[in-house]
Amino acid sequence: MRTIAVVTVARSDYGIYLPLLRAIEADPELRLQLLVSGMHLSPEFGLQVKMIEADGFEIAERVEMLLSSDTPEGIAKSIGLGVIGFAQVFARTRPDILVVLGDRFEMYAAALAALPFKIPVAHIHGGEVTNGAIDDALRHSMTKLSHLHFVSTEAYARRVSQLGEEPWRITVSGAPSLDNFRSIQFMTPAELTAQYGIRLDPSPLLVTYHPVTLEYKQTEWQINELLAALEACGLPVVFTMPNADTGNNIIRQKIAEYKRARSDVWSLDNLGTQGYFSLMKVAAAMVGNSSSGIIEAPSFKLSVVNIGTRQAGRIRAQNVIDVGYTSAEIVAGIRRAMSSEFQKLLDAVVNPYGDGNAAERIVARLREVELNDHFIYKVFSDLGL
Repeated sequence: MRTIAVVTVARSDYGIYLPLLRAIEADPELRLQLLVSGMHLSPEFGLQVKMIEADGFEIAERVEMLLSSDTPEGIAKSIGLGVIGFAQVFARTRPDILVVLGDRFEMYAAALAALPFKIPVAHIHGGEVTNGAIDDALRHSMTKLSHLHFVSTEAYARRVSQLGEEPWRITVSGAPSLDNFRSIQFMTPAELTAQYGIRLDPSPLLVTYHPVTLEYKQTEWQINELLAALEACGLPVVFTMPNADTGNNIIRQKIAEYKRARSDVWSLDNLGTQGYFSLMKVAAAMVGNSSSGIIEAPSFKLSVVNIGTRQAGRIRAQNVIDVGYTSAEIVAGIRRAMSSEFQKLLDAVVNPYGDGNAAERIVARLREVELNDHFIYKVFSDLGL
């Protein structure tokens, strides 16, 4: 059997991976080795590892790496701890292929640690652009550390090719998270209320705001502007909490203060894929700067007010309204998203991120690719520019 090690570091990538993890487990020629790290193991972020265990997956290794500090120094040190931790794992056990996803610094530590071990790396969601975050540099760096590339659109395949990757290494798989729509059983509004204690009448705004890591000195001002906009709109709000990026603590603090004075505001650390998608299904609109507003929300015909530069550069469907950081711009975006005119446009929205069969394409390639010297020794494919 071929051992496929999959690195998961946060609730965001775990929800994307879920169909792939199940597909690997179901394949008689593959053995899943789940490597859990980052926010999953941190009490500050709700010990997300519990949802992995609840889903019945066996955890092969736990790699502690996150410091409590959310300063640039703290993030850099966490990357170093992650490289050390994953190096210790790879010294004990060497998978046939290591799977990483996206652009998180925790994920980057695993890919970097694999390099001296000559472990083949398969990267999902490469070629994308997020101009406002250090994630952009990390994603493209992981492309160069990787031997297989599973991209979500043809445009992203061209960008990976532009980075010098040979065409035979690139597969347009689509976004794996969309596979969830074929299998997930959505919770009813009554079930959401019972499990999470939130009221859904009227429908709330679903708000996720992550630090914009290239603008971390402005984080406090940005979250204050968002909260002022939400106050002005007067709608119920469900917050999902930010990632472990530079400046995340001030966002958490401001949300806690905002919530204390209001009975129609809730904050949740861990919804899980079922809970999060179920909430997207009934939300009035999404507000913030989460990639889920770009990638998954079109499938729900859900309007999205995307704030600032964190997702700048990503392909988006017609459900996304891009706004600046000021409260006036955000209020205008929310009012447009809630308008009957814009709601009518949502019926025609088509998700550009695939057809919901990504896991099948990825598993087939992981199973069939020849693990030889030709695979390991990469050649820079010059486009002749």
